[in-house]
Amino acid sequence: MKKNRVVITGIGIISPVGIGKNKFWEALVEGKSGITKITRFDVRDYPTKIAGEVKDFSPFDYIDKKEARRMDRFAQFAVAAGKMAVEDSGLDLEKIDKDRVGVILGTGIGGTETFEEQHRVLLNKGPNRVSPFFIPMMIGNMGAGQISIQLGLKGTNITIVNACASGAIAVGEAFRTLQRGDADVILSGGSEAALTPMSLAGFCTMKAMTTHNEEPQKASRPFDAKRDGFVLSEGAGIVVMETLNHALSRGARIYAEVIGYGCTADAYHITAPAPDGEGAVKAMQKALDDAGIEPKDVEYINAHGTSTQLNDKYETLAIKKVFGDHAYSLAVSSNKSMIGHLLGAAGAVEIIATVLTIYEGIIPPTINYENPDPECDLDYVPNKSRRASVNAALSNSLGFGGHNATVVVQRFKSNGGEN
Repeated sequence: MKKNRVVITGIGIISPVGIGKNKFWEALVEGKSGITKITRFDVRDYPTKIAGEVKDFSPFDYIDKKEARRMDRFAQFAVAAGKMAVEDSGLDLEKIDKDRVGVILGTGIGGTETFEEQHRVLLNKGPNRVSPFFIPMMIGNMGAGQISIQLGLKGTNITIVNACASGAIAVGEAFRTLQRGDADVILSGGSEAALTPMSLAGFCTMKAMTTHNEEPQKASRPFDAKRDGFVLSEGAGIVVMETLNHALSRGARIYAEVIGYGCTADAYHITAPAPDGEGAVKAMQKALDDAGIEPKDVEYINAHGTSTQLNDKYETLAIKKVFGDHAYSLAVSSNKSMIGHLLGAAGAVEIIATVLTIYEGIIPPTINYENPDPECDLDYVPNKSRRASVNAALSNSLGFGGHNATVVVQRFKSNGGEN
């Protein structure tokens, strides 16, 4: 069956280092950290007191006040990023068939802030005082649902809940949907706003998070020998994906082309990665096979790179297994060193960074890389961004439950493959 080529034409992002594509990208290139002391609630009794908070976000800049108040923060992020992406793409939604425009969005946790707020209402004031909007604000599909409602998009509408791989899998499934011709345009990505007392407590008691509270901006240190856990963050990343024919028909600017996708399961443990990175190996191999390119064709990997002991060790090992000697010629970097871990939105935000790496010709660094780890011995683009012409790149996402996803993007070539 003839497959459509799929391109990315619009970007919308809300992150701890800035709101909007330009602020986000400038911060990454400059190696700026968005990790700070938590201000959204009292963290005196928590072992971890830092996070990647989104600053200066007002939902009313993007959404009618009455409607915004009936959305959880994660849905507000989703709608805002979705509107940014559409504006960036130049799409005129009134001139296209909205039945052929879909939304595929990932989230790891969904409306946890609403859940916690309404639970307090239940305990303090009784069941009759719980908001009638509690359920439609809290459920995880409402990010995608609200984007479609706000923009009138009537095509495919799907929510992916695959922990920290959710955003990447959403982009991968959007790629598949467009390839087979089930839509012309899809808004895809991820949104998360799980920076709440209960979520932070849960991650702390798992001992998965850093306790490097004294210097927040140095706390996330992927692949560094002194890494001690990830940093919880919030935000959203959404891309406009189109079939190439649709993009060309309207003269769209094309950031990059999506050419491959691989998704696997570890079938091993609820939180720990499979030994030797087996699941990540297979996801990367499947993605490369799907893309029809060789390992030697890849020049950059945007790593999952969480700053946890096992993830960084096994992801490095997985890269070496897939790429062999070429692994040492690759640039590998982790955006989480600057923005922390956005959970279900992480993969989408990192795919955006990968696309901009190709489009702008700059590889963002892994900051806070100071102490080499003998088991993490690749080129992690330490501490400073690097100008480089990147033609093909991978973005890896690995999640609790053993979910693994790899998306392959390349520089757009008008004569490459079928249109």
